[in-house]
Amino acid sequence: MNKKIIVFPNIDSDPGFEVAQSVIRLLHEKGRLTALCPMFYEDEPLNLSSFDFDTSVLEDELPSAEMVITIGGDGTMLRAARAAAESNTPILGINMGGKGFMAELEFDDIGLIDLAATGNYTTESRMMLDVVVMRNNKMVCHDFALNDVVIKGDNKVIDLALYGDNQRIMQFSGDGAVVATPTGSTAYSMAAGGPIVEPSASTIIVTPICAHVLEAKSIVLDSNRRVTVEIGYKKHNPAYMSVDGGEHVNIQCGDIVNVNKSAIFTKFVRIKERSFYQKVNEKLGK
Repeated sequence: MNKKIIVFPNIDSDPGFEVAQSVIRLLHEKGRLTALCPMFYEDEPLNLSSFDFDTSVLEDELPSAEMVITIGGDGTMLRAARAAAESNTPILGINMGGKGFMAELEFDDIGLIDLAATGNYTTESRMMLDVVVMRNNKMVCHDFALNDVVIKGDNKVIDLALYGDNQRIMQFSGDGAVVATPTGSTAYSMAAGGPIVEPSASTIIVTPICAHVLEAKSIVLDSNRRVTVEIGYKKHNPAYMSVDGGEHVNIQCGDIVNVNKSAIFTKFVRIKERSFYQKVNEKLGK
């Protein structure tokens, strides 16, 4: 069956969907079916009345799709990946944002879409994290992350205690902590002083954010560990949790955030022949 290829543009990165239309034309030249599914937020729906082409909703098209081609930055890829993970649909990113660590292609590489259209690509699996917030022994939030889980104080320093398999790793006062996958190691975790980890690895990275103690350092754990973050063991300041940069979830003193390797994973499409080291040097401008 000739499965369709979804094109998922972020209108902020691709005004007028000019790049998206170029990609669709390349795919049509190879005889591929396509679906144009613009990225939008529920509270800010896009006005598509001025465009001359049909559009659809990503979630509706995923069951019959071979892959999703995103046009935007890492945030666009995260949005698509979270939707596509359960259907195991691979993601190919065209970077139109900043660093774009996740994206396989840059704007100048659009001609390589021919390879995607003809099946000349490989896929790479990326681990994800299950995230559960417990309050008074009851689950109040369940989510999953491709990049990271960020716990921060709401404009004030908070106290955190971090555990691995119920053994205390560290406790400190500070701005917060990041629990990241290898894919997310180049995002907030790196900015907070954490290590860059090869994205195909299977590890969990725990990085304090502006800790007020010298002993609080980033640590890399085996992916089979369970990371637990206890909020406010001394100070009762308000805090919040954000998963993959999404909506803030209020965290109360005494809440427990459990983070485990997820049973689901995301697939990324690989076309260009380059090593992890080449990509890091390329993205960091070396």
